[in-house]
Amino acid sequence: MSKRIPEHTIKELARAKKALLAAKTLIEKGLFEDCVSRAYYAVLHAAKAALSLAGVESDTHDGVRRMFGLHLVKTGKIEKEFAKILTAGQEDREIGDYEANIEIEEERARQRVNEAEKFVQRIEQYLQVLDE
Repeated sequence: MSKRIPEHTIKELARAKKALLAAKTLIEKGLFEDCVSRAYYAVLHAAKAALSLAGVESDTHDGVRRMFGLHLVKTGKIEKEFAKILTAGQEDREIGDYEANIEIEEERARQRVNEAEKFVQRIEQYLQVLDE
């Protein structure tokens, strides 16, 4: 039985992919703080895409993180490691955006981009299974 994916879900996933592309572009330019910010937004929008299928929305970053854990991880729909990626990404985004005295190293930025790519791919896989 095929379940039609709502347009809002598709738009959130498209936004996630754009943010991931931006993160990859920024890392190659050596803009590591901006890179981790975009990598986090890729994860955030992918999480929001998955949540929207359950009819769950949140207006805050912390709310998305909590709802992702409650509705997708605790129910076994998405593995726990992806909740950790969401949390670590949020923490590094806050450092990159707000902490002028702390620099994000290239290795850390690359890790966030790799995790964001893995996260977006996992959410795409989750959405495809539901669409079959």
